[in-house]
Order: sequence, then C-alpha cells, then structure tokens
Amino acid sequence: MLRAPLLAAARSRKIRALVEAVPATRSVVRRFVAGSETADAVRVARELAADGRRITLDHLGEDTTDAAQAASTVAAYEAVLTALAAEGLAAGADVSVKLSAVGQFLPSNGEDVALENARKICAAAEAVGATVTLDMEDHTTTDSTLGILRELRGEYPWVGAVLQAYLRRTEEDCRSLSGPGSRVRLCKGAYAEPESVAFQEKSEVDKSYVRCLRVLMAGQGYPMVASHDPRMIEIAAALAEENGRKDDDHEFQMLYGIRPEEQARIAASGARMRVYVPYGDEWYGYFMRRLAERPANLTFFLRGLATRS
Repeated sequence: MLRAPLLAAARSRKIRALVEAVPATRSVVRRFVAGSETADAVRVARELAADGRRITLDHLGEDTTDAAQAASTVAAYEAVLTALAAEGLAAGADVSVKLSAVGQFLPSNGEDVALENARKICAAAEAVGATVTLDMEDHTTTDSTLGILRELRGEYPWVGAVLQAYLRRTEEDCRSLSGPGSRVRLCKGAYAEPESVAFQEKSEVDKSYVRCLRVLMAGQGYPMVASHDPRMIEIAAALAEENGRKDDDHEFQMLYGIRPEEQARIAASGARMRVYVPYGDEWYGYFMRRLAERPANLTFFLRGLATRS
C-alpha cells in the first residue's frame, strides 16, 4: 500500500527537501549508499572484493536537463574508473549508467548527447578492463535506451542492458537480447508504471521474471540475475544447471546494504556475485525507490531516524 506514495515522493522536490533536512537521514542512508565521493566508492569496492564479491558502481543522478551536469557525470565515471585501476580493482568491475544522467532528456539533441557521453564512459571502462551496463528507467525511456544500446554495441559489444520484468514487453526484449555476448541484467522494476504497460500484482511480476529467466538462461548471452528473492535465486540456479551453464557464464546481483550475508554466501559457493553500489550526493531518488521496494527498508529507515534524532 505504501509503494505508490513512496514512488511519487521520489519525484517530489518538497518531500526531498524535508527528508534531506533531517540531520540523521544521511547516516541511515549509508546502509544503501556508499558515500558521496569517489574514495567512498573505491573503499566499498575494496571491502567487497575481499570476500570475492564483484561490483557495479552507480554515480547517482538522473533526469538532468543541463549539458554541463551531464558532462560532470561523465567525468565522475572516468575518475572512479581511474581510481579503481590505481587500486587494482578495475578488472572485472562494472559501472551502471543512467542515460538520463548523461543527457538523454536534453531538449534538443538529448539522445545524441547521451550516446556520445556513454561512448566516453565505455572508452574509459575498456581502457582499464571494466564494463558498462545501461540502467533502465521508467517505460517511456525503454525504446530510446535500447536504441542507444544498439549503437554502442557496434563499437563496444560487451555493453550490458537492464530489463525490467514488470513490463509486459520484457519477455520479447529478452529474446531479442539473448544472443552471443549479450549481457542482460534482469530485475523486477522499481518505478510506478500504468497497468497498460506493466504487471501490477507481485504474483504476475514473479511469473514474468521466471519466464524471462527461462529465455535468458536458454540463450547464448550472459544473464545477470538481479534479485534478493530466495525463490528467484533458487529458480535461476536450477535453470542455469538445466541449461548446462557454468559459474563463469552468468551471475547474481544484489543491492549494496541488502542481504549482505546472502551475498557473501553466494560468492563463497563459487558462483559470481556482483553488488550494485551507488555513490554520490544525488541519493534521494534512489533511496526512496529502495524504501518502496520492501516495507522492511522503510521500517529500518524510521527506526534509524528515531534512534539518531
């Protein structure tokens, strides 16, 4: 019942100002966000690497309509990739990029700017042995994002895509992106979407997730199973085995701060486990979507405020 109001709050400037004004908020946010600086992202990457977990770093920010801000985001990714390389942490690392943060919504030539900025990030990643995955946002950006993905893959065939199981179109998108070398992160989806384009009931989303998993695991690409749901993880492992997949041709992904013990367990089992690590000052939208996903996250947040205020 709280999901829709929380997702609406994620786009509210007034509620953002109220949440950010509470002094205790940032200390609680640290459960889900590595910190504000490049050094924070590198520190967390080092900690996760110590027990075999891989990382994908997300420099937080979205919906920018300012070309200078888009360029600043590109510079932030270049900086963190350079810093990872200096620490010996870049090989096998990944960065997650929201195209709306690098210019997709600019009023005149947004798609062209986003494509060029994404190319710069891909070049920086390739230089240090890392990869790039294009994050997916709300359904209105799906076609644009997949179009930019096609352009990038002409030069960087390893660029990954995110597909969201709650969208009705996603099973077919999985078929289109299940070819050789295609990296696809499958998640359930975290935006408020209309019934016309997205499944509304959890049971429907779960069924769609499994159908999409079947397509990806039977394909020739590299599935990335982004889920904290024990049942989905179990199903994904069974489908991988059924399709003769080895530990190095698919992976599991979870968010930083959520089920860390399970993350460590999966990594210790020999399977690939990657943690999605956000960092930066623009944490509000990301944080509110995490609260909307699981009531336990909201309880944790409110309890934290009560004990720190």
